[in-house]
Amino acid sequence: MKVYAISYDDQECLSEFGDKQNIPFTLLSDIDSDVIRAYGILNDQVSPEDGFFYGIPYPGVYVTDEEGVVVAKFFHDTYKKRDSAEMLIAAAAGRVEIPDDVPQARGGDDEVKLSVGLVGGKGDIRQGILREIVARFELSDGLHIYGEPVPDGLVATRVTVKGPDGLMCEAPILPPTEPLTLAAMGVKLQVWSGEVDIRVPIYAASELATEVAPLAQDSVEIEVTVRYQACNDDTCLLPRTETFTLDVPMDVTEVPAIPVHQGHGQREGNYDGLPHMKRLLKRKPAGRNNPI
Repeated sequence: MKVYAISYDDQECLSEFGDKQNIPFTLLSDIDSDVIRAYGILNDQVSPEDGFFYGIPYPGVYVTDEEGVVVAKFFHDTYKKRDSAEMLIAAAAGRVEIPDDVPQARGGDDEVKLSVGLVGGKGDIRQGILREIVARFELSDGLHIYGEPVPDGLVATRVTVKGPDGLMCEAPILPPTEPLTLAAMGVKLQVWSGEVDIRVPIYAASELATEVAPLAQDSVEIEVTVRYQACNDDTCLLPRTETFTLDVPMDVTEVPAIPVHQGHGQREGNYDGLPHMKRLLKRKPAGRNNPI
């Protein structure tokens, strides 16, 4: 896989930043935001009157295959919400990896093995960076579990995540289902079999972690409840509800070494961004009647 990052910063800034931060991939300069506009991702919530912020893109990532065809897109409306590298790699590889050293728990039985883990970073939570709670089912041959909707008497698979105030949980990401017709009941169901991953994106809002204050706690408890029913073509096992508690460490966020971000207990970069900001202030108003 190859990675390229593009921004409206000048080449001098990107070159020094890449060297100081040991960035292992190519940084591309789009100082007039021409490519950003061509891709349709110019942040239209920022106007020319907003000074040096004008020209920034909506933060996001395109994932392409070897032919350049986009296979996944990750975009958000704020720089305070970013996808983790593991989510992007999973989109390109088509499979989520759950490292051994992240917070996780196991349940189920010999017929349905169930594991729950936090994927992203080093298994920690930082302000604004998306992580995923992954519930992995490993179903014995012939067994399946159900997606929505199901008729009365059957239980659809659900994964629910709860945490402290400020832990934001997005809608679960479900893999494609396969149709299954139960002729005796005259119904057509949607099911999963084999290995099944249900992923719940989570992130820390400012109530839990912020770049303008030290962390209030070193870790948080996240409760994951999994409800499911496994069946084969003839027999259904009893519905099961399993609840897991993950003790997840907190980590400070990365901030640039400019005065407005410094002194708040975060991990400050070793790149002095002040000269770049001064160049940006001079460059951005030019030709836009944009007083600063």
